[in-house]
Amino acid sequence: MKLPSYEEYSATGSWLGEIPTHWFNSKLKYIAGFTTGLTPPTSDSSNYDSKEKPWFRPEDLSEKGSLEINASKKISASAWKKLRQIPVGSTLLCCIGSIGKLGYLMRAATSNQQITAVTPKFDIVNPKLIFWILAASQRELKSLSMGNVVKILNSDRLGELRVPLPPNNEQQKIAQFLDYETAKIDALIDEQKRLIELLKEKRQAVISHAVTKGLNPDAPMKDSGVEWLGQIPEHWETTPIKHVTKTFEQGWSPQCFNEPVSNESELGVLKVGCVKQGRFDYSENKRLPPELKFKSELAVKAGDLLISRANTRELVGSAGVPTVNHDNLMISDKLFRLKLTGQAISRFVCFFLTTKAARKQIELAATGASDSMLNIGQGTIREMPFPCPPVEEQRQIVDYVVRVNWRLLELAGEALKLVNTLKERRSALISAAVTGKIDVRDWQPPAGSDTVDSNTSMQTERHYG
Repeated sequence: MKLPSYEEYSATGSWLGEIPTHWFNSKLKYIAGFTTGLTPPTSDSSNYDSKEKPWFRPEDLSEKGSLEINASKKISASAWKKLRQIPVGSTLLCCIGSIGKLGYLMRAATSNQQITAVTPKFDIVNPKLIFWILAASQRELKSLSMGNVVKILNSDRLGELRVPLPPNNEQQKIAQFLDYETAKIDALIDEQKRLIELLKEKRQAVISHAVTKGLNPDAPMKDSGVEWLGQIPEHWETTPIKHVTKTFEQGWSPQCFNEPVSNESELGVLKVGCVKQGRFDYSENKRLPPELKFKSELAVKAGDLLISRANTRELVGSAGVPTVNHDNLMISDKLFRLKLTGQAISRFVCFFLTTKAARKQIELAATGASDSMLNIGQGTIREMPFPCPPVEEQRQIVDYVVRVNWRLLELAGEALKLVNTLKERRSALISAAVTGKIDVRDWQPPAGSDTVDSNTSMQTERHYG
Protein backbone atom coordinates (compact mmCIF):
# COMPACT_ATOMS: atom_id res chain seq x y z
CA MET A 1 0.00 0.00 0.00
CA LYS A 2 1.61 3.22 -1.20
CA LEU A 3 0.27 6.46 0.26
CA PRO A 4 1.49 9.99 -0.49
CA SER A 5 3.11 12.42 1.92
CA TYR A 6 1.89 15.92 2.73
CA GLU A 7 3.38 18.81 0.78
CA GLU A 8 4.88 20.75 3.69
CA TYR A 9 6.16 19.77 7.14
CA SER A 10 7.29 21.62 10.27
CA ALA A 11 9.69 20.39 12.94
CA THR A 12 8.22 19.77 16.42
CA GLY A 13 11.42 19.12 18.38
CA SER A 14 9.76 16.08 19.99
CA TRP A 15 9.20 12.37 19.40
CA LEU A 16 6.72 13.37 16.69
CA GLY A 17 9.49 14.55 14.38
CA GLU A 18 8.08 16.65 11.54
CA ILE A 19 4.32 16.98 11.17
CA PRO A 20 2.25 18.61 8.42
CA THR A 21 2.53 22.41 8.59
CA HIS A 22 -1.23 22.94 9.01
CA TRP A 23 -1.43 20.58 12.03
CA PHE A 24 -1.20 21.80 15.61
CA ASN A 25 1.40 20.50 18.07
CA SER A 26 -0.02 20.37 21.59
CA LYS A 27 0.42 18.71 24.96
CA LEU A 28 -1.96 15.93 25.90
CA LYS A 29 -3.13 17.79 29.03
CA TYR A 30 -4.54 20.63 26.89
CA ILE A 31 -6.85 18.39 24.87
CA ALA A 32 -7.70 15.58 27.30
CA GLY A 33 -8.59 14.99 30.93
CA PHE A 34 -7.32 12.15 33.13
CA THR A 35 -9.18 9.87 35.53
CA THR A 36 -7.23 7.43 37.70
CA GLY A 37 -9.20 4.47 38.95
CA LEU A 38 -9.70 2.96 42.40
CA THR A 39 -10.16 -0.48 43.94
CA PRO A 40 -13.29 -1.10 46.00
CA PRO A 41 -12.38 -2.27 49.54
CA THR A 42 -11.97 -6.05 49.47
CA SER A 43 -13.00 -6.17 53.13
CA ASP A 44 -16.57 -5.35 52.06
CA SER A 45 -17.87 -8.42 50.24
CA SER A 46 -20.91 -6.52 48.98
CA ASN A 47 -18.61 -4.72 46.54
CA TYR A 48 -18.07 -7.98 44.69
CA ASP A 49 -21.13 -10.10 45.53
CA SER A 50 -23.10 -9.07 42.47
CA LYS A 51 -21.22 -8.76 39.19
CA GLU A 52 -23.11 -5.98 37.44
CA LYS A 53 -20.62 -3.31 36.37
CA PRO A 54 -17.30 -3.51 34.48
CA TRP A 55 -14.11 -2.81 36.44
CA PHE A 56 -10.94 -2.89 34.34
CA ARG A 57 -7.47 -4.02 35.37
CA PRO A 58 -4.17 -4.02 33.41
CA GLU A 59 -4.62 -7.67 32.39
CA ASP A 60 -7.71 -6.59 30.41
CA LEU A 61 -5.60 -4.27 28.26
CA SER A 62 -3.15 -5.06 25.48
CA GLU A 63 0.44 -4.09 24.65
CA LYS A 64 -0.54 -3.30 21.06
CA GLY A 65 -3.80 -1.62 22.02
CA SER A 66 -7.23 -3.05 21.44
CA LEU A 67 -10.48 -1.50 20.25
CA GLU A 68 -12.44 -4.38 21.76
CA ILE A 69 -11.80 -4.79 25.48
CA ASN A 70 -13.83 -6.58 28.11
CA ALA A 71 -13.51 -6.38 31.86
CA SER A 72 -12.65 -9.78 33.34
CA LYS A 73 -13.78 -8.50 36.75
CA LYS A 74 -17.19 -7.10 37.60
CA ILE A 75 -18.35 -5.19 40.68
CA SER A 76 -21.68 -4.44 42.31
CA ALA A 77 -23.85 -1.43 41.52
CA SER A 78 -23.22 -0.08 45.03
CA ALA A 79 -19.44 -0.24 44.55
CA TRP A 80 -19.84 1.39 41.13
CA LYS A 81 -21.39 4.47 42.70
CA LYS A 82 -18.38 4.95 44.97
CA LEU A 83 -15.80 4.86 42.17
CA ARG A 84 -14.66 7.28 39.50
CA GLN A 85 -16.72 6.42 36.47
CA ILE A 86 -15.16 6.64 33.03
CA PRO A 87 -17.19 7.75 29.99
CA VAL A 88 -17.52 6.10 26.61
CA GLY A 89 -14.81 7.14 24.15
CA SER A 90 -12.01 7.14 26.72
CA THR A 91 -8.72 5.36 26.26
CA LEU A 92 -7.67 3.23 29.23
CA LEU A 93 -3.92 3.40 29.76
CA CYS A 94 -1.89 1.33 32.22
CA CYS A 95 0.32 3.78 34.12
CA ILE A 96 1.71 1.55 36.89
CA GLY A 97 3.74 -1.55 36.06
CA SER A 98 3.14 -2.48 32.42
CA ILE A 99 3.35 1.09 31.12
CA GLY A 100 1.55 1.60 27.82
CA LYS A 101 -0.96 -1.25 27.78
CA LEU A 102 -4.18 0.29 26.49
CA GLY A 103 -7.70 -0.24 25.25
CA TYR A 104 -10.57 1.84 23.89
CA LEU A 105 -13.74 2.08 25.94
CA MET A 106 -17.02 1.42 24.12
CA ARG A 107 -19.17 1.62 27.24
CA ALA A 108 -19.03 3.44 30.57
CA ALA A 109 -16.79 1.66 33.08
CA THR A 110 -14.49 1.96 36.09
CA SER A 111 -10.91 0.81 36.61
CA ASN A 112 -8.38 0.10 39.32
CA GLN A 113 -5.63 2.52 40.37
CA GLN A 114 -3.09 1.16 37.86
CA ILE A 115 -5.13 2.56 35.00
CA THR A 116 -5.59 6.16 33.94
CA ALA A 117 -8.45 7.00 31.58
CA VAL A 118 -7.68 9.63 28.92
CA THR A 119 -10.84 11.44 27.77
CA PRO A 120 -11.10 14.27 25.18
CA LYS A 121 -11.99 17.65 26.68
CA PHE A 122 -13.58 19.01 23.50
CA ASP A 123 -15.86 17.68 20.77
CA ILE A 124 -13.34 18.80 18.13
CA VAL A 125 -10.97 16.10 19.39
CA ASN A 126 -11.78 12.65 18.00
CA PRO A 127 -11.46 10.13 20.86
CA LYS A 128 -10.24 7.41 18.52
CA LEU A 129 -7.36 9.67 17.45
CA ILE A 130 -6.22 9.90 21.08
CA PHE A 131 -6.25 6.10 21.27
CA TRP A 132 -4.09 5.79 18.16
CA ILE A 133 -1.69 8.54 19.30
CA LEU A 134 -1.15 6.70 22.59
CA ALA A 135 -0.67 3.44 20.68
CA ALA A 136 2.05 5.17 18.62
CA SER A 137 3.80 6.75 21.62
CA GLN A 138 4.72 3.61 23.58
CA ARG A 139 8.43 4.40 23.73
CA GLU A 140 7.78 8.00 24.78
CA LEU A 141 5.32 6.93 27.50
CA LYS A 142 7.92 4.59 28.98
CA SER A 143 10.54 7.37 28.92
CA LEU A 144 8.17 9.67 30.82
CA SER A 145 7.62 7.09 33.58
CA MET A 146 9.60 6.98 36.83
CA GLY A 147 10.74 4.29 39.26
CA ASN A 148 13.44 1.64 39.40
CA VAL A 149 11.48 -1.44 40.49
CA VAL A 150 7.92 -0.55 39.50
CA LYS A 151 7.49 2.00 36.73
CA ILE A 152 4.92 4.76 37.36
CA LEU A 153 3.56 7.31 34.92
CA ASN A 154 1.61 9.92 36.89
CA SER A 155 -0.96 12.24 35.31
CA ASP A 156 1.34 15.27 35.45
CA ARG A 157 4.02 13.55 33.39
CA LEU A 158 1.46 11.94 31.10
CA GLY A 159 0.01 15.38 30.45
CA GLU A 160 3.37 16.56 29.08
CA LEU A 161 3.23 14.10 26.19
CA ARG A 162 3.45 16.04 22.92
CA VAL A 163 0.59 15.13 20.59
CA PRO A 164 -0.33 16.09 17.01
CA LEU A 165 -3.74 17.63 16.36
CA PRO A 166 -4.89 17.63 12.72
CA PRO A 167 -8.08 19.40 11.55
CA ASN A 168 -11.24 17.58 12.62
CA ASN A 169 -12.01 16.03 9.23
CA GLU A 170 -8.47 14.61 9.05
CA GLN A 171 -8.73 13.24 12.58
CA GLN A 172 -11.79 11.28 11.55
CA LYS A 173 -10.14 9.97 8.36
CA ILE A 174 -6.95 8.92 10.21
CA ALA A 175 -9.00 7.06 12.83
CA GLN A 176 -11.12 5.37 10.17
CA PHE A 177 -8.02 4.41 8.17
CA LEU A 178 -6.27 2.90 11.19
CA ASP A 179 -9.41 1.10 12.39
CA TYR A 180 -9.66 -0.62 9.01
CA GLU A 181 -6.00 -1.32 8.23
CA THR A 182 -5.00 -2.53 11.70
CA ALA A 183 -8.03 -4.84 11.77
CA LYS A 184 -6.72 -6.47 8.57
CA ILE A 185 -3.23 -6.85 10.04
CA ASP A 186 -4.61 -8.17 13.34
CA ALA A 187 -6.62 -10.80 11.46
CA LEU A 188 -3.44 -11.96 9.69
CA ILE A 189 -1.57 -12.07 13.00
CA ASP A 190 -4.34 -14.13 14.61
CA GLU A 191 -4.28 -16.50 11.64
CA GLN A 192 -0.54 -17.09 12.03
CA LYS A 193 -0.89 -17.56 15.79
CA ARG A 194 -3.56 -20.20 15.19
CA LEU A 195 -1.20 -21.92 12.77
CA ILE A 196 1.56 -21.93 15.39
CA GLU A 197 -0.80 -23.51 17.92
CA LEU A 198 -1.90 -26.13 15.38
CA LEU A 199 1.74 -26.97 14.63
CA LYS A 200 2.41 -27.24 18.35
CA GLU A 201 -0.53 -29.65 18.72
CA LYS A 202 0.66 -31.61 15.68
CA ARG A 203 4.16 -31.91 17.18
CA GLN A 204 2.72 -33.17 20.45
CA ALA A 205 0.49 -35.68 18.66
CA VAL A 206 3.41 -37.01 16.59
CA ILE A 207 5.56 -37.53 19.71
CA SER A 208 2.75 -39.12 21.72
CA HIS A 209 1.76 -41.58 18.99
CA ALA A 210 5.33 -42.53 18.12
CA VAL A 211 6.49 -43.28 21.68
CA THR A 212 3.34 -45.13 22.75
CA LYS A 213 2.14 -46.82 19.53
CA GLY A 214 5.30 -47.07 17.42
CA LEU A 215 5.81 -46.36 13.72
CA ASN A 216 4.17 -49.46 12.27
CA PRO A 217 0.40 -48.89 11.93
CA ASP A 218 -0.14 -52.62 11.33
CA ALA A 219 1.67 -53.83 14.47
CA PRO A 220 -0.46 -56.10 16.69
CA MET A 221 -1.41 -54.36 19.95
CA LYS A 222 -1.87 -55.47 23.56
CA ASP A 223 -3.04 -53.96 26.82
CA SER A 224 -0.13 -52.19 28.52
CA GLY A 225 -1.50 -53.06 31.97
CA VAL A 226 -1.54 -49.35 32.81
CA GLU A 227 -4.92 -47.66 32.42
CA TRP A 228 -3.58 -44.25 31.40
CA LEU A 229 -1.19 -45.78 28.84
CA GLY A 230 -3.78 -47.88 27.06
CA GLN A 231 -2.61 -50.25 24.34
CA ILE A 232 0.98 -50.61 23.15
CA PRO A 233 2.57 -52.77 20.43
CA GLU A 234 2.52 -56.46 21.33
CA HIS A 235 6.33 -56.87 21.34
CA TRP A 236 6.93 -53.87 23.67
CA GLU A 237 7.28 -54.13 27.43
CA THR A 238 5.86 -51.90 30.15
CA THR A 239 8.41 -51.17 32.85
CA PRO A 240 9.06 -48.54 35.55
CA ILE A 241 11.72 -46.01 34.58
CA LYS A 242 13.82 -47.16 37.56
CA HIS A 243 14.37 -50.52 35.84
CA VAL A 244 16.23 -48.83 32.96
CA THR A 245 18.15 -46.39 35.19
CA LYS A 246 21.77 -46.87 36.28
CA THR A 247 22.10 -43.70 38.42
CA PHE A 248 19.63 -41.14 39.67
CA GLU A 249 21.03 -37.98 41.28
CA GLN A 250 20.50 -34.31 42.05
CA GLY A 251 22.94 -31.45 41.69
CA TRP A 252 24.16 -28.58 43.84
CA SER A 253 22.89 -25.00 44.00
CA PRO A 254 25.50 -22.62 45.45
CA GLN A 255 24.97 -18.84 45.52
CA CYS A 256 25.88 -17.73 41.99
CA PHE A 257 26.14 -14.51 40.03
CA ASN A 258 22.87 -13.51 38.38
CA GLU A 259 24.35 -13.79 34.91
CA PRO A 260 25.28 -16.66 32.58
CA VAL A 261 28.79 -17.71 31.64
CA SER A 262 30.18 -15.79 28.67
CA ASN A 263 32.43 -18.56 27.34
CA GLU A 264 33.45 -22.17 27.95
CA SER A 265 36.36 -21.17 30.21
CA GLU A 266 33.92 -19.81 32.79
CA LEU A 267 32.12 -22.15 35.19
CA GLY A 268 28.40 -22.17 35.85
CA VAL A 269 25.38 -23.96 37.29
CA LEU A 270 22.34 -24.84 35.20
CA LYS A 271 19.05 -23.19 36.11
CA VAL A 272 15.83 -25.16 36.28
CA GLY A 273 14.68 -23.44 33.08
CA CYS A 274 17.36 -25.28 31.08
CA VAL A 275 14.81 -28.03 30.39
CA LYS A 276 11.46 -27.19 28.89
CA GLN A 277 8.99 -29.32 26.94
CA GLY A 278 11.59 -31.83 25.78
CA ARG A 279 14.29 -29.29 24.89
CA PHE A 280 17.61 -28.53 26.60
CA ASP A 281 18.97 -24.95 26.63
CA TYR A 282 22.49 -24.67 28.04
CA SER A 283 22.30 -20.83 28.05
CA GLU A 284 19.98 -21.08 31.06
CA ASN A 285 22.76 -21.00 33.66
CA LYS A 286 24.34 -18.82 36.34
CA ARG A 287 28.05 -18.09 36.63
CA LEU A 288 29.84 -19.70 39.56
CA PRO A 289 31.86 -17.34 41.81
CA PRO A 290 35.62 -18.04 41.47
CA GLU A 291 35.99 -18.80 45.20
CA LEU A 292 33.61 -21.78 44.93
CA LYS A 293 34.89 -25.15 43.75
CA PHE A 294 33.32 -26.63 40.63
CA LYS A 295 32.14 -30.22 41.17
CA SER A 296 33.30 -31.97 38.04
CA GLU A 297 31.28 -35.08 38.88
CA LEU A 298 28.14 -32.97 38.32
CA ALA A 299 29.28 -31.67 34.91
CA VAL A 300 26.75 -32.05 32.10
CA LYS A 301 27.40 -34.86 29.65
CA ALA A 302 25.85 -35.71 26.31
CA GLY A 303 22.99 -38.16 26.77
CA ASP A 304 22.17 -37.17 30.35
CA LEU A 305 18.42 -37.21 30.96
CA LEU A 306 17.75 -34.01 32.89
CA ILE A 307 14.40 -33.48 34.62
CA SER A 308 13.23 -30.44 36.61
CA ARG A 309 12.10 -31.42 40.10
CA ALA A 310 10.73 -27.95 41.01
CA ASN A 311 8.89 -25.43 38.85
CA THR A 312 5.41 -24.21 37.94
CA ARG A 313 2.67 -26.79 37.44
CA GLU A 314 3.11 -26.61 33.66
CA LEU A 315 6.90 -27.03 33.78
CA VAL A 316 7.69 -29.22 36.78
CA GLY A 317 8.96 -32.56 35.49
CA SER A 318 10.08 -31.05 32.18
CA ALA A 319 12.86 -33.04 30.58
CA GLY A 320 15.71 -32.43 28.16
CA VAL A 321 18.80 -34.19 26.86
CA PRO A 322 22.12 -32.45 26.05
CA THR A 323 23.57 -33.59 22.73
CA VAL A 324 27.17 -32.55 23.58
CA ASN A 325 29.26 -32.35 26.75
CA HIS A 326 29.23 -29.11 28.74
CA ASP A 327 32.20 -29.65 31.02
CA ASN A 328 31.98 -26.12 32.43
CA LEU A 329 28.36 -26.46 33.57
CA MET A 330 27.00 -28.57 36.41
CA ILE A 331 23.47 -29.54 37.38
CA SER A 332 21.65 -27.75 40.20
CA ASP A 333 19.74 -29.36 43.05
CA LYS A 334 16.49 -28.52 41.26
CA LEU A 335 17.41 -30.98 38.52
CA PHE A 336 17.37 -34.76 38.50
CA ARG A 337 19.99 -36.43 36.32
CA LEU A 338 19.35 -39.95 35.11
CA LYS A 339 21.92 -42.12 33.38
CA LEU A 340 20.16 -45.03 31.72
CA THR A 341 21.09 -48.64 31.10
CA GLY A 342 21.50 -50.10 27.63
CA GLN A 343 17.79 -50.99 27.63
CA ALA A 344 16.60 -47.43 27.01
CA ILE A 345 17.67 -44.33 25.09
CA SER A 346 17.49 -41.09 27.08
CA ARG A 347 15.86 -39.12 24.24
CA PHE A 348 13.14 -41.76 23.89
CA VAL A 349 12.32 -41.52 27.61
CA CYS A 350 12.53 -37.73 27.36
CA PHE A 351 9.98 -37.68 24.54
CA PHE A 352 7.72 -39.99 26.54
CA LEU A 353 7.81 -37.60 29.51
CA THR A 354 6.45 -34.81 27.28
CA THR A 355 3.30 -36.73 26.33
CA LYS A 356 -0.02 -35.59 27.78
CA ALA A 357 -0.49 -38.91 29.59
CA ALA A 358 2.89 -38.69 31.35
CA ARG A 359 2.48 -34.98 32.05
CA LYS A 360 -0.84 -35.63 33.77
CA GLN A 361 0.76 -38.18 36.10
CA ILE A 362 3.58 -35.76 36.96
CA GLU A 363 1.18 -32.89 37.67
CA LEU A 364 -1.00 -35.11 39.85
CA ALA A 365 2.06 -36.10 41.90
CA ALA A 366 3.40 -32.54 42.26
CA THR A 367 3.06 -30.92 45.67
CA GLY A 368 3.46 -27.41 47.02
CA ALA A 369 1.61 -24.48 48.53
CA SER A 370 1.49 -22.52 45.27
CA ASP A 371 1.16 -23.36 41.56
CA SER A 372 4.11 -21.03 40.98
CA MET A 373 6.49 -23.52 42.64
CA LEU A 374 5.65 -27.20 42.88
CA ASN A 375 7.93 -30.16 43.59
CA ILE A 376 8.13 -33.79 42.62
CA GLY A 377 10.10 -36.47 44.42
CA GLN A 378 12.44 -38.98 42.82
CA GLY A 379 9.74 -41.62 43.24
CA THR A 380 7.46 -39.83 40.78
CA ILE A 381 9.95 -40.48 37.99
CA ARG A 382 11.41 -43.76 39.28
CA GLU A 383 8.07 -45.53 39.59
CA MET A 384 6.49 -44.14 36.42
CA PRO A 385 5.76 -46.98 33.98
CA PHE A 386 6.69 -46.36 30.37
CA PRO A 387 6.36 -48.39 27.15
CA CYS A 388 9.78 -49.82 26.31
CA PRO A 389 10.42 -51.05 22.74
CA PRO A 390 13.63 -52.83 21.71
CA VAL A 391 16.57 -50.40 21.67
CA GLU A 392 16.96 -50.38 17.88
CA GLU A 393 13.27 -49.49 17.52
CA GLN A 394 13.71 -46.71 20.09
CA ARG A 395 16.48 -45.26 17.89
CA GLN A 396 14.26 -45.40 14.82
CA ILE A 397 11.43 -43.66 16.70
CA VAL A 398 13.77 -40.97 18.05
CA ASP A 399 15.17 -40.32 14.54
CA TYR A 400 11.64 -40.08 13.12
CA VAL A 401 10.41 -37.72 15.85
CA VAL A 402 13.47 -35.48 15.45
CA ARG A 403 12.98 -35.23 11.67
CA VAL A 404 9.27 -34.42 11.95
CA ASN A 405 9.89 -31.97 14.78
CA TRP A 406 12.44 -30.06 12.72
CA ARG A 407 9.95 -29.68 9.87
CA LEU A 408 7.20 -28.52 12.22
CA LEU A 409 9.54 -26.17 14.08
CA GLU A 410 10.68 -24.66 10.78
CA LEU A 411 7.06 -24.00 9.79
CA ALA A 412 6.31 -22.53 13.22
CA GLY A 413 9.44 -20.37 12.96
CA GLU A 414 8.33 -19.01 9.60
CA ALA A 415 4.88 -18.23 11.03
CA LEU A 416 6.43 -16.50 14.06
CA LYS A 417 8.70 -14.48 11.80
CA LEU A 418 5.66 -13.34 9.83
CA VAL A 419 3.86 -12.41 13.09
CA ASN A 420 6.80 -10.22 14.11
CA THR A 421 6.95 -8.62 10.66
CA LEU A 422 3.22 -7.86 10.78
CA LYS A 423 3.54 -6.36 14.27
CA GLU A 424 6.34 -4.10 13.05
CA ARG A 425 4.28 -3.09 10.02
CA ARG A 426 1.28 -2.35 12.24
CA SER A 427 3.35 -0.18 14.58
CA ALA A 428 4.98 1.70 11.70
CA LEU A 429 1.60 2.29 10.02
CA ILE A 430 0.07 3.74 13.19
CA SER A 431 3.06 6.02 13.77
CA ALA A 432 3.10 7.20 10.16
CA ALA A 433 -0.63 8.00 10.15
CA VAL A 434 -0.87 9.87 13.48
CA THR A 435 2.28 11.94 12.82
CA GLY A 436 1.31 12.78 9.25
CA LYS A 437 4.15 10.96 7.49
CA ILE A 438 1.47 9.59 5.17
CA ASP A 439 -1.54 11.50 3.81
CA VAL A 440 -4.76 9.48 4.16
CA ARG A 441 -7.19 12.28 3.32
CA ASP A 442 -8.13 10.63 0.01
CA TRP A 443 -8.10 7.08 1.35
CA GLN A 444 -11.36 5.18 1.05
CA PRO A 445 -12.23 1.74 2.40
CA PRO A 446 -13.03 -0.85 -0.28
CA ALA A 447 -16.65 -0.85 -1.41
CA GLY A 448 -18.81 -3.08 0.73
CA SER A 449 -16.33 -3.28 3.61
CA ASP A 450 -17.70 -3.24 7.14
CA THR A 451 -16.37 0.02 8.55
CA VAL A 452 -17.51 2.15 11.46
CA ASP A 453 -17.66 5.92 11.22
CA SER A 454 -15.03 6.94 13.76
CA ASN A 455 -16.98 10.11 14.43
CA THR A 456 -19.81 7.99 15.85
CA SER A 457 -17.94 7.33 19.07
CA MET A 458 -17.22 11.06 19.36
CA GLN A 459 -20.90 11.89 19.07
CA THR A 460 -21.92 9.17 21.52
CA GLU A 461 -23.36 10.55 24.70
CA ARG A 462 -20.62 10.40 27.36
CA HIS A 463 -22.88 9.00 30.06
CA TYR A 464 -21.72 7.83 33.47
CA GLY A 465 -24.04 5.03 34.38
